[in-house]
Amino acid sequence: MNKKNEANAVEELYREELMDHYQNPRNYGELPGAEVKYHDYNPVCGDDVTMQAKLDNGKIKEARFTGRGCAISQAAASMLTENAEGKNPKQLLQMKNEEMLELLKINPGPVRIKCALLALRALQKGLIEYEARKL
Repeated sequence: MNKKNEANAVEELYREELMDHYQNPRNYGELPGAEVKYHDYNPVCGDDVTMQAKLDNGKIKEARFTGRGCAISQAAASMLTENAEGKNPKQLLQMKNEEMLELLKINPGPVRIKCALLALRALQKGLIEYEARKL
């Protein structure tokens, strides 16, 4: 297999993983008693997501999301909930856009970048509110 075919095969595998998260979202649904909860939306396309989390001993014990939108925004929320569990708020607040895109393993391009980052933005805003309430 030449390098171009190999790259196409890897890219297809990543697309399949993304579609699996979209069609079979992990951690989808309300999280009763969530200490972190934030709803955000993308006014350009209408995607929306509500990120929710419970903490225990300063770390994310459980994370869930609800929302609707394109495959990228909803798969990103699903993947982020899995990635967030076990991390402390500071780690997630310091998570850069590039790290979220690495988690997705795709380059969404300039038109879909906001879709890919919507869940991260919502989780970070929710964590900022949570930290402010603790003061």
